[in-house]
Amino acid sequence: MINRKHITGIILAGGKSSRIGSDKGFLLFKNKPFIQHIIEAMQPLVDKIIIVSNNTDYDIFMLKRVNDLIDNAGPLAGIHAGLHHSNTENNLVLSCDIPLINTKTLEKLTHHIEENADIIQLESNSKTMPLIALYKKHCESKFLKLLQQGERRLRFAVNQCKVKTVVLNKRLGKFTANINTLNDIKEISYEVNR
Repeated sequence: MINRKHITGIILAGGKSSRIGSDKGFLLFKNKPFIQHIIEAMQPLVDKIIIVSNNTDYDIFMLKRVNDLIDNAGPLAGIHAGLHHSNTENNLVLSCDIPLINTKTLEKLTHHIEENADIIQLESNSKTMPLIALYKKHCESKFLKLLQQGERRLRFAVNQCKVKTVVLNKRLGKFTANINTLNDIKEISYEVNR
């Protein structure tokens, strides 16, 4: 397995959710902000964590926080900014709306690091997850070029790269649930307690 010193963690915590009306990273699950769950899941696997957000409230976590280099361009710009500030070839990128994520699930990515893949992403229930994925540092230049051309679609950008997909079993798949509404929080609380 690759040494954690060679992996940077990048958490995308950009902007307000239109459906929830506040910054998802600060929503609480089990009395902890979502982003705290993500930090704790990621920490054993990485040497350093970067939070990509223009919101200075995230400075409370005492981690490096960087702004998007290209404004209002969604997750693609967030990944680009994180890769720009990373000093490692391998970068574990997570969105801030997956509070169930755990180290064991993320290890499925780190165990599959290889030279040939630009991106290694998870798949659960036949759905690929480019926001729970490992990105090589060199994706930065490709993503910048796409952003400069006005491209904003993350899946389009991912499809321009060599991608390896790691399929999760149903048991691990439930830890990748992302939260888009307050009702989703109730649902995952029920799932976890089943």
